[in-house]
Amino acid sequence: MKAIIQRVEKAEVVIRDDVVGKIGVGLLVFLGIEPEDSEENAVRLIERIIHLRIFSDQYKESNISVMDQKGEILVVSQFTLCANMDKGHRPSYIGAASPDQAEKLYKFFCLKLRSLSGLNIQEGRFGAMMRVALVNNGPATFILNES
Repeated sequence: MKAIIQRVEKAEVVIRDDVVGKIGVGLLVFLGIEPEDSEENAVRLIERIIHLRIFSDQYKESNISVMDQKGEILVVSQFTLCANMDKGHRPSYIGAASPDQAEKLYKFFCLKLRSLSGLNIQEGRFGAMMRVALVNNGPATFILNES
């Protein structure tokens, strides 16, 4: 399981002309799911994400988590994170989980994130063509792998 985490001032996901997920200060999480991923991987990744100390305290030190901040989280499924780019000019997606497996783990991830964090959790729509807009605060972008 791979995640790109961006600390944002705001973010939203739009499908056609409908806003399907929108947050203020918090984290935008792009989530890639691989064939060997499990619910256990998802829980470990959630714990890492919600306790990452990437928000600034009063001394401008990164000591505050999204939980401490009482921020919001927007989760967007992104199978392209699992692309193999080692050869040629066209990405191979053989490293991504099947759509059925990925959708189940994505839904589990979002439900478990809600229950473990108690924060406002918004989602994109699995498998949809989405436009994601964000204002990255920093910029601050982090990559996490959980296997």
